[in-house]
Amino acid sequence: MNAPTNISAQTQNRKADHIRICLEEDVQSHQITNGLERYRFTHSCLPELNHDDIDISTTFLGKHLGAPLLISSMTGGTEQAAMINQRLAQVAQHYKIAMGVGSQRVAVEKPQVADTFAVRKYAPDVLLFANLGAVQLNYKYGLDECLRVVDILEADALILHINPLQECIQPKGDTNFRGLIDKIATLCSKISVPVIAKEVGNGISAAIANKLIAAGVAAIDVAGAGGTSWAKVESERAENPLQRRLGKTFADWGLPTAECITTIRAIAPNVPLIASGGLRHGLDVAAAIALGADIAGLAMPFLQAAATSETAVAELAEVLIAEITTVLFCTGNATLSELKHSDSLQRIE
Repeated sequence: MNAPTNISAQTQNRKADHIRICLEEDVQSHQITNGLERYRFTHSCLPELNHDDIDISTTFLGKHLGAPLLISSMTGGTEQAAMINQRLAQVAQHYKIAMGVGSQRVAVEKPQVADTFAVRKYAPDVLLFANLGAVQLNYKYGLDECLRVVDILEADALILHINPLQECIQPKGDTNFRGLIDKIATLCSKISVPVIAKEVGNGISAAIANKLIAAGVAAIDVAGAGGTSWAKVESERAENPLQRRLGKTFADWGLPTAECITTIRAIAPNVPLIASGGLRHGLDVAAAIALGADIAGLAMPFLQAAATSETAVAELAEVLIAEITTVLFCTGNATLSELKHSDSLQRIE
């Protein structure tokens, strides 16, 4: 499928705008939080553990991870994005953590930028996620385009990101979401890799998760509210007062991450579950896992680090791993499985 040059240029410019705005503007939610502040770990002053024996490794979609961390989908398609993705991939490889890339629509429209996403050469053993907007299935995308982005990345799975609010506010957004669940089901039945359904910061409810699982989605990334607000991001890109107003009105719209985790886990106890949305440190990661997530994704902290240097990304990974390990040690849990099945995390009434 060959898109007009002006469309691919618009998509590429949008990518550059998103990086700049996320790094330079205040686009964080302020009135809504990720919900994790409503929980507290019970400290164990006698953990009866050797700190050196704590194991935070896990498996996700059949692949071993050194820590329950995902470098969440962020970017690609520009020279700066290529540098960011390379730094992230090299650190992901070193620490054996998962990584997703930003929407690869631009690589379908403009194949010459595909290399900005192609990080497998830097991360040969890492769990890698390709990424396309689910709504594109209503705009002439199908199995071929999905397989193309998987091939570009040599990905282990495909993220379909679902972003109705962002599309409402984004200039020239794609807002035809009619019949999308059936097209997702058709894709899941035909594609050769697992499909992950992911929101972009407004959360996935239990009811929608149930529909997605029934459609054949292999995993859910809740991507709840409480972190970066894509309504605010798109408000910064607004081409008219209406778009700007919409972005401000809906800046704190969505379901908190903690609520998404607990409600989805209640109706789907076994679905592979990623917690993301406003997670900022390893304590958040540990709390999300104790609530029922399998791994946790962070975007903004990794973007800020990667814009600085590969060393900064590595230092962030080290801190996150140390923070998660400290939670396990100070709650008397030697593994993530023990943490998840313990009563270490209590809701604060």
